[in-house]
Amino acid sequence: MREITVGITAFITLIVGLLFLSFLLSWPVMMLWNGCLVGAVAFVQEVTWLQAWGLQFLFGILFKASITTKSK
Repeated sequence: MREITVGITAFITLIVGLLFLSFLLSWPVMMLWNGCLVGAVAFVQEVTWLQAWGLQFLFGILFKASITTKSK
């Protein structure tokens, strides 16, 4: 029973850590968007931290790098 509790705790800690890291990495997206685009492009509004996280998530899906190698 103790092993299951330790495993669940480790899994939850991993998920919380990954969420924290993803929100931390969305901060530069928010700063760049609000600092560069708002004044330069008409009709562009400031984004919140959660919106910047969503933008980062969508861009990660749309522009995922794929590396292919040819085997001879």
